[in-house]
Amino acid sequence: MHVRDLMTTDVVAVAPTTSIRDAARMMFRYRVSGLPVVDPEGHVLGIITEGDFLEMELKRADGGETAEFVSEAMSHSVRSVSPDLEVMDAARYMSDHDVKRVVVIENGTMTGIISRFDIVAGFTRPDDLIEDEIREDLIRRVLFVDPSTVDVTVSNGVVRLFGKIGTRTEVRLMEELTRRLDGVVDVDNELEWRIDDTEL
Repeated sequence: MHVRDLMTTDVVAVAPTTSIRDAARMMFRYRVSGLPVVDPEGHVLGIITEGDFLEMELKRADGGETAEFVSEAMSHSVRSVSPDLEVMDAARYMSDHDVKRVVVIENGTMTGIISRFDIVAGFTRPDDLIEDEIREDLIRRVLFVDPSTVDVTVSNGVVRLFGKIGTRTEVRLMEELTRRLDGVVDVDNELEWRIDDTEL
């Protein structure tokens, strides 16, 4: 499973010229703890978070000047990942850098955000539903293979595939499509093929 499979694409973002007051209202309205700061082309310039607002409040309490616009208070260092990164690698990245969310960037522009909650939610899907989707959707309807020829077991999100199907390409495709399913943590692919079509 990759980041693009779990990320939120409808991202609430602000411009550097957005007022601090409006940014705070947006965070409250949409119940988010951070807002990416982007330019008109979607390039990420920074991020403003609850922590930044807390710092501003402490500074104001000490008699210091407070920021008026997002550009004056945002963090310029933005943690980001590619949409093609494996979800477990994204989780490890967030853990290593102690962040709750990371911006997803593709071709230089923001395409989404993935949070710890998104990852946890993706792994809560029951094993029996995952197995049913593999058998009925992938094996029967996508690959047009008789499901009885493939042994599928799912345990805590780990899928094991065993049996023999037509070609080596189909075996690879089966594994790749399975990895993309919601709730799949890993795939143990022990499928065999009758024809190695990669050598034809």
